[in-house]
Parts: sequence; C-alpha cells; structure tokens
Amino acid sequence: MEKLTKYRSIIQSVLLTYTEIPYSHGELICKPIFDEIHDSYLLITLGWDRKTRVHGALIHVDIINGKVWVQRDETEDGVTSELVAAGIPRHDIVLAFHPVDVRPYTGYATA
Repeated sequence: MEKLTKYRSIIQSVLLTYTEIPYSHGELICKPIFDEIHDSYLLITLGWDRKTRVHGALIHVDIINGKVWVQRDETEDGVTSELVAAGIPRHDIVLAFHPVDVRPYTGYATA
C-alpha cells in the first residue's frame, strides 16, 4: 500500500474510534470531518453542555509533504501514540502544536 494511502487509512481508523465514545455530560457528539483531497482530518465536538454551546476541534491532523502533522490534540491520553501503534513511524509525525524550537526534543519529526 502506498505510504499516503496507508497514512490516510490509519488516521481515519484511529479518529473514528473517538466518535464511538459517549460524552459523560451534556448533549454532545463527536463528528468526523475527513478531506482526502486536502489531507485534513478533524474531529469536531458539538452540541450543548447545559446552556453553553460547544463547537470546536477535538483533534486536527493534516498530511503535509508526506508527514502527519498533529495540529491539535485535546484528548486525555493523546492521539499520537495511537497513530504510532497503528503503524505511522515517529519520524513521520510532527507535533505541530509545539513551537518549532521545542520539536527537536519531542522524539518526533521537526517538520
């Protein structure tokens, strides 16, 4: 399987598991938004928590120049370890939510 096709499949599979986890409060759902043309993959949390509207990215992952860029990860344990366990090597994952000067110390790709 071509590398990009493999990465797309892994990202989608890992992210879809989060849509099956029910929220413990509020009337919230986790909605997947997958754009294979632009290689952008998001999970959006939306709904109502009491009288507060909730709408925001839980996870945002892009594929840029053959690397997986984790742009946002608001999960409890972190989605990155799941991506690695599913077959994406650490050297092909950029933790984009860290500043550029911090990335060399993360154990993942810098760009």
